[in-house]
Amino acid sequence: QVQLVESGGGLMQPGGSLRLSCAASGSIGSIYTMGWYRQAPGKQRELVATITSGGTTNYADSAKGRFTISRDNAKNSVYLQMNSLKPEDTAVYYCNSVPDFISWGQGTQVTVSS
Repeated sequence: QVQLVESGGGLMQPGGSLRLSCAASGSIGSIYTMGWYRQAPGKQRELVATITSGGTTNYADSAKGRFTISRDNAKNSVYLQMNSLKPEDTAVYYCNSVPDFISWGQGTQVTVSS
């Protein structure tokens, strides 16, 4: 069974950048769409960005123009480059397939605060 491990989060000031990584314990090459999700305190988990095996990407309106998702099937990894961070980006970030049929990892905390 594939396991997911997210990393790269941290405390950043508004306007800063972070690159999140998601490493899968098994092959993700056959998984058509992978995505990054986030869950802010007191809110439901939301899908932020998706990428197909062919490299087609889609973003939530809140992420457009600031976030870039990428994947490396050879390394069984998915990445999220986040620029121009805002306080409202504060959340725990998770990667998973879309729809989410892999067991959730522990996520990585992103905190944006001055």
